[in-house]
Amino acid sequence: MTTASDVSLEKTDRRAVLSWALFDWAAQPFFTLITTFIFAPYFASALASTPEEGQSLWGFATASAGLGIALLAPILGSVADATGRRKHWIFVFSIPFLICCWAFWFAAPGAPHGIAIAMIAFAVGTLSIEIATVFNNAMMPSLVPSEKIGRLSSFGWAAGYVSGLVTLVIALGFFSASPETGKTLLGFEPVLGLDPKTHEGDRAVGPFSVVWYLIFVLPMFLFVPDAPQQAKLGPAIRKGLKDLAQNLSQAWSNGNTFLFLIANMIFKDGLVALFAFGGIYSAGQLGWSSIEIGTFGIILTITGTLGLALGGPMDDRFGAKPVLIFSLIVLMICGLGMISIDRTTVFFVIKTEAAPEGALFASLPEQVFIGLGALIGAVSGPLQASCRSLLIRLVPREHMTQYFGLLALSGKVTSFLAPLAVGIVTAMTNSQPAGMSVILLFFAVGLGLLLMVKEKRAG
Repeated sequence: MTTASDVSLEKTDRRAVLSWALFDWAAQPFFTLITTFIFAPYFASALASTPEEGQSLWGFATASAGLGIALLAPILGSVADATGRRKHWIFVFSIPFLICCWAFWFAAPGAPHGIAIAMIAFAVGTLSIEIATVFNNAMMPSLVPSEKIGRLSSFGWAAGYVSGLVTLVIALGFFSASPETGKTLLGFEPVLGLDPKTHEGDRAVGPFSVVWYLIFVLPMFLFVPDAPQQAKLGPAIRKGLKDLAQNLSQAWSNGNTFLFLIANMIFKDGLVALFAFGGIYSAGQLGWSSIEIGTFGIILTITGTLGLALGGPMDDRFGAKPVLIFSLIVLMICGLGMISIDRTTVFFVIKTEAAPEGALFASLPEQVFIGLGALIGAVSGPLQASCRSLLIRLVPREHMTQYFGLLALSGKVTSFLAPLAVGIVTAMTNSQPAGMSVILLFFAVGLGLLLMVKEKRAG
């Protein structure tokens, strides 16, 4: 097996790059099928008592995962820097991730502790795969020269988006079916005798994610270089704990990087809420079922992939910061447009007819909603990809993993705030659009701070 020391930063190992990107491909069904488009709407509409309760409970689970990541990611990042190993930690956190994905199958309507199973599986599964991603990100500088980091980052995100598209088509075409018709989006009966009335197709996305991950994560373990072990685990843990305070102090002293981490913390809070509640929101405002929501997800995945194809070269040519600024502006404009829509209204004041019964995306509000959502999909991928490429350009190479830990910390440490704010405002106003409008404030504040960041590497 190759090691990082064997890899020249002036030469790209294509097999290693492709294998690295397959980690995003392997993990993506969790985010696409479970977090956003299939299981989350099922949780709110069929498992919880009401969509409002489902939105609230899903927010608590998201916040719990964020707190765990905030506590563990920077410490483990320092440990990995001390030991020199990344893939070992990816393997360790893959185990609980796979167990949690399988557990979603048992969160059936009316099942004892079904809601608790779903919440715990989502929180622990999110924690596990997000921390594994920290270590996967930290291997990037050993794979390509620094001037190609933007393309590599976007390539990884694009692999995830294509994986999301493929798995959404599989889930909607063969697993998830309408309880009314018993048919999938492609008009088939669900495979393996999955029962639409008990939402077995919606729950099957958990075990499906397990199989998908096991198949496609293997090349990363086999072909991506990892640094040789430098220290034993015990001393490394002690050093990691000791270094955490120093890392935070170092980030504080590097005001430019610290400002970016704070900006990232705020606008990522908004992005977490947008993804966590996107499916639930469209179900409540437009009355969409899992078929419509999943089809909407396919559209967003396609535009997201196209956005990443443009975002990587733009990142390398103009820098990560302009890509981030543009993405946040588009998110704010389109987000405002989406909260102006319900079944018979567009842009707050334009009245129109509701969609005919059984027609797919036949009304003007649905079509405008899809168009705005497509633009959001196109900029969400570049936003996240350029965050990690900007960090790589800001921080010293020898502290890369610990700063990726701090990036994960900044992206998750307050991730409960936006979901909590959405829940509180929704409860106070009894309005889903009013609740979701809070997200726009997070994007605006994050953008204001980002504008003050200078895109240059620390000494």
